[in-house]
Amino acid sequence: MSNTPDTRPGESEEAIDKAPDSIADGVDEEVVEGNRRLFTGWQWILFAGLAIAYSLFHLISLNVYPMETWSFRIVHIAGALILGYGFYAGTRFADEGHGGASPAWLSGISYALLIPALYALFQVYLMQQEISGGAMRIDPQTETWHYGFPLLLATAGGIIISWCHRQVRSKLAPADLVLMVSAMATAGYLILIYATPLRASTGTSFAPVGISYAALAGSLLILEMTRRVTGLALVVISAIFLLYVFLGPYLPGFLGYPGLSFNRFFSQVYTDAGILGPTTAVSSTYIILFIIFAAFLQASKVGDYFVNFAFACAGRARGGPAKVAIFASGLMGMINGTSAGNVVSTGSLTIPLMKKVGYPAKSAGAIEAAASTGGQIMPPIMGAGAFIMAEVTGIPYTEIAVAALIPAILYFVSVYFMVDFEAARKGMRGMRKDEIPLFSRLVKQVYLFAPIIILIAALFMGYSVIRAGTLATASAAVVSWLSPNKMGIPSILKALRLASTMAIQIIAVCACAGLIVGVISLTGVGARFSSLLLGLAGVSQLLALFFAMCISILLGMGMPTTAAYAVAASVVAPGLINIGVQPLVAHFFVFYFAVVSAITPPVALASYAAAGISGANAMGTSVASFKIGLAAFIVPFMFFYSPAMLMEGSWLQILRVGVTATLGIVLLSGMVQAWFFGPVKAWTRVVMLIGAIFMIYGGIYTDIAGLAIAGGLFLMQRKMHGGGDRSVTT
Repeated sequence: MSNTPDTRPGESEEAIDKAPDSIADGVDEEVVEGNRRLFTGWQWILFAGLAIAYSLFHLISLNVYPMETWSFRIVHIAGALILGYGFYAGTRFADEGHGGASPAWLSGISYALLIPALYALFQVYLMQQEISGGAMRIDPQTETWHYGFPLLLATAGGIIISWCHRQVRSKLAPADLVLMVSAMATAGYLILIYATPLRASTGTSFAPVGISYAALAGSLLILEMTRRVTGLALVVISAIFLLYVFLGPYLPGFLGYPGLSFNRFFSQVYTDAGILGPTTAVSSTYIILFIIFAAFLQASKVGDYFVNFAFACAGRARGGPAKVAIFASGLMGMINGTSAGNVVSTGSLTIPLMKKVGYPAKSAGAIEAAASTGGQIMPPIMGAGAFIMAEVTGIPYTEIAVAALIPAILYFVSVYFMVDFEAARKGMRGMRKDEIPLFSRLVKQVYLFAPIIILIAALFMGYSVIRAGTLATASAAVVSWLSPNKMGIPSILKALRLASTMAIQIIAVCACAGLIVGVISLTGVGARFSSLLLGLAGVSQLLALFFAMCISILLGMGMPTTAAYAVAASVVAPGLINIGVQPLVAHFFVFYFAVVSAITPPVALASYAAAGISGANAMGTSVASFKIGLAAFIVPFMFFYSPAMLMEGSWLQILRVGVTATLGIVLLSGMVQAWFFGPVKAWTRVVMLIGAIFMIYGGIYTDIAGLAIAGGLFLMQRKMHGGGDRSVTT
């Protein structure tokens, strides 16, 4: 575990003096997805302006002029859809080797579909005039024939045409213009109706039929946007839940339910019981605010500094780039809502460097995937998961952030020692001093950590999350003036534009997750699942927890972290609470497994993203990342058997459990990597596993037994290998 020496044979002072100022250039560059448009000319100006206005709308609404809650959330989703259909294409581009542009008649159909879309939008204006004139209700025939059917025709037709219509990357496809107008027509109607007493009729036979049409069109727009930014996995899961609404009455056993009509379901799903519920509540406040904060850090190149600082601290250690990946990805992943997105941003730098010092491509990708996934459980931000948990449970945010501390430490200790023991076993070197920035130079800019420190301090001083996030964002701009990357008006506008484009994915995902949550709450399937868990708990609580783990991972596969937790919290957490698990423990349990679904085979998004960079086999990388992140599959069970892990109990209990669990995690890492101060034999690995489980369990007697085993193994390995540090340092 020792670092490589400060000087190596043949390493001259002149070479050291040539150490680079930065090796992280590009980490803060904007990631451009394969289906992302790159506008030029007036279209670039238009969409950049819309993106800046969208970010400013949130900052003003959250801090200065608040809007009515439902209207604010509707505008939040509609704005993301309008920007999303502008920025993201529904199919491949025509100018990138995938064939020429589509025939002109497809454009003609798209422009024809623009007519019903604009007609539906015009009807919203006429309805507004009627209501302003004193009308208590809109004629159902008008809502159906003049609003609902034209809107659904334009929405469904626009989506289908967008799958087929190839356009050059620098131009907006006319089918997407149709979808943008449909999003405006949907949002306009819902805002209009929900501002009247008719809002109280949702979910009943008295609800205006127009709400159902608007909700169906809005759901289709959300599903298609989710497909464009995250792929098919979440869309397929959502479609299965939607089918359940109408097929559920015909299913046997506990899955069956009385059934809901089209109007009753869709008139309620676009309310706070579904799409406008907790997931959108969080994305429209905390998530968008912290995305703006992350964009300001990115625009001021603070992300580059984080990575350079990590290299200066850990780059010289054996297997240095892998340890840098742990620290850098943890820092960046904390403020990034997706594990896969974090892999793409930091992995492009760390994975090639890991391969350079001797890590196989599979291991390099796996380490980056495990570290990036860990960022989602790192307080205080936890990739926005902490805010959703606070919204769903009603537990104060600061209490959740404090409770997450020991589990996060255990996870990163595990990943660190997995990496360290592998480096020792394979004799890997660290990076040379002339290959990394000098710590003495970087420490002079340590003030760049000020925005993070201000954020944490403000939260624990009792400021609201929104006020703390706003202060941290402003401080990022102020602090930049002390660095070479000063943020002027152009940089601030760039950060606001960047924040909106970064937010599209997470907002679409949260809205789509809200659709699933709506199905769960309106059909009652969550309650039936709870009764199933209750039955299992009668046999064995461990069996019930294992079953809950499997469901949480299954629901999370292929889904971004935020959506994975939101769905699991609706389906699994209530069942765990019903069998006697404390709410905080239950939600942390499902949160952890929703997060690690990103590195769980066979559908491991973070691992697949890392494999794309490393060039290794995707499935092999996911299996390796599963092994490296093994602690995350054990720690949640520790919550149940030892609540002190979540700061529940006396300080003495918390300290004892934290220390022994950490030692157990180190022993577990050594068992997995077959190294503990030197190579270990098969029987020794079995003993190490037993000792690790004893210490991880958290009981006083098991801790004593585990410590005795660990002490015996330590003395034996030291005697056999004399420290066992066989890492190559040249």
